[in-house]
Amino acid sequence: MVQMANLVPVAKTAGANKIVPTISIPYPLGDPSTTKEEQWKLRYHRVGIALNALTEEVSEQTVFKV
Repeated sequence: MVQMANLVPVAKTAGANKIVPTISIPYPLGDPSTTKEEQWKLRYHRVGIALNALTEEVSEQTVFKV
């Protein structure tokens, strides 16, 4: 399982073993001040990292770089 979270320390405390950082609390995968195209690219990138994290073998909690 992969947890996408903006509060990485909370995700670690909760015991998530694969963590992908997000952007903010109200807009975890976007930024409403940008264009729809920029938002789509941002979301596509972060979700892609999360999907790749699903295939990674980890032995300890891992925060993936975005």
